[in-house]
Amino acid sequence: MNVLSVHNLAKIGREQPLFTEVSFGLNEGEKAALIGKNGSGKSTLLSIIAGKLHSDEGTVVINKTLEEGRTASYLPQNPIFNPEDTIMDYIFGNDNVKLNTIKKYELTCQKMSEFVNSIPKQFQQEFENLTQEMDNRNLWNYESSIKGILTTLGITNLQAKLKTLSGGMIKKVALAQVLVEDTPLLLLDEPTNHLDIATIKYLEEYLVSTERTVLMVTHDRYFLDSVCTNIFELARGKIKFYQGNYSTYLEKKEIESQIEENTDRRIESVLRTERDWLRRGPCARGTKAKARIDNINRMINREKFTKETGFTFETKERRLGGKVLELKNISKSFDGNCVISNFSYIFNKGQKIGIYGNNGSGKSTLLNIITDKIKADSGEIDLGVNTHIAYYQQNPIFENTKLTVLEYIKETAEVITLNNGKTYSAGQLLEQFDFKGKIQYSPVESLSGGERKRLYLVRLLIANPNFLILDEPTNDFDIFTMSILESFLDGFSGCLLVVSHDRYFMDKVADTLFVMEGNGEISGFVGKCSEYIQFLEEKTREEKLLQKQLAEKEEKQKSLEPTERKPSKKRNFKEQKEFEQLEEDIFTMEDRKSELESLLSDASTDFSKIEEYNREYKEICNSLENKYPRWEELAELLPY
Repeated sequence: MNVLSVHNLAKIGREQPLFTEVSFGLNEGEKAALIGKNGSGKSTLLSIIAGKLHSDEGTVVINKTLEEGRTASYLPQNPIFNPEDTIMDYIFGNDNVKLNTIKKYELTCQKMSEFVNSIPKQFQQEFENLTQEMDNRNLWNYESSIKGILTTLGITNLQAKLKTLSGGMIKKVALAQVLVEDTPLLLLDEPTNHLDIATIKYLEEYLVSTERTVLMVTHDRYFLDSVCTNIFELARGKIKFYQGNYSTYLEKKEIESQIEENTDRRIESVLRTERDWLRRGPCARGTKAKARIDNINRMINREKFTKETGFTFETKERRLGGKVLELKNISKSFDGNCVISNFSYIFNKGQKIGIYGNNGSGKSTLLNIITDKIKADSGEIDLGVNTHIAYYQQNPIFENTKLTVLEYIKETAEVITLNNGKTYSAGQLLEQFDFKGKIQYSPVESLSGGERKRLYLVRLLIANPNFLILDEPTNDFDIFTMSILESFLDGFSGCLLVVSHDRYFMDKVADTLFVMEGNGEISGFVGKCSEYIQFLEEKTREEKLLQKQLAEKEEKQKSLEPTERKPSKKRNFKEQKEFEQLEEDIFTMEDRKSELESLLSDASTDFSKIEEYNREYKEICNSLENKYPRWEELAELLPY
């Protein structure tokens, strides 16, 4: 069944059309990715499909024949929210009838739980009505699946206000909102940004297994390979379809590039002959001659093949001294929560270290301490005299956004000398990073978020650091920019310390890990990020197997154990009578307790009796707590 139909979409960009004549469709269950360079219009196209932006031409049709007119769920790159809203307000704050019913039911249960004795009749009636509606709409399984998603994402306190959450948790809440919605189409714009690797792994598994149709924009190449069955490439204002995952797309692009190059070469060969004919000044009054001239003009004015050559960027190296950087017994806590505990490390030239850990484990805190953005509670940082640190932060700050792109780069260097001796002017270098034409003379404030971060990266690298610290450098970058950065880091001879959720990027640039354990401890792992994830998975499997084996062994030992020897001491007559009475009382009370539990959990019970049942239930529980210890004491003795 067709879920999405896009026909002849067009959108005008800053200087020219972003895209034109974009047409494609998605069927039920398809998983597709939209890829392309930053500025090609990927996020704009996704926003138009989601109904958040208007196109200049064309139509978008999402199948609305499903139950209750459900259409699409949209996750933007940067979620918009009211800081005063609670997590529950955000996740359940839409017009979905099912979600609204579940929200009302959960809130009513919460209010009823606040009453110790008598529950007001208004809540009793509301609870009864909502329970009936949950039954009628068959929502109990749906409610259970929602709770499963929230628990897996670590969202437990639904009453927490959004303003109190970290950026990573905000992204998890926004992700939870689109996952819990019962819609046939998921539109995800950079869903892995700001998520830790464990959550990305969960999202990957969810998208692979879900029956929902998915269209996403992402630069995470492992994620693309694992999830996507189709690729749509947005380039030069047009969209092109490739069947298969990202690796298959790369193979097809390479073949396609070779074909285009050979075709272009043949056309140029034909044109040499045709240009000679034109220079001889043929008479163009004949029909055949006119057609030949028109054909020559079409070949001359065609869109010529341009090979993606890539760009190798290596700045002139700055020498590192014998001492690079030493951390001595660094500790840091926030509100009594230990994030880093007594951490020491000596960095050496050429080390490339990735930092692995869940959100909130202290990755960015460690980087901020090293770069003196925040102070450690204790410990020392000894920086070598020749060590020049460049720190790429997640959200770079631009002091003067009125500067043009070119002026911003020229503040650092007007001419850049690469490691191979080749020189670039600031403008030429910007072109290599895809800042071409008029955009160089545009103010920084007019750039998109991704473009600003790319510009900030260029300025950082041309400052010629010998110790690079990168905090989530891949957020908002396209694969083209990431390839340049990976190439640069591959040839970088200084020290590198990097935090990234992108497993492919981490595997490419780091060969050792600092593992943030989450309790303040930082351990080391020699190997790549994917190897550590595999190690964790194998460790988990081994632990589960060991637990199973221990449980089976314990059960087997119990079955082989001889009957326990009875104590030699006997109850006296009085104790025997007491023991028999206690047994009778306990059996009677346990039966009544079970009966009361059934009455209290029965939604059809007359609520006027709940108070009476509740009081009796508490009295029985208190009495049993007093009787059981004495019964256990007497049970240890032999009968009278």
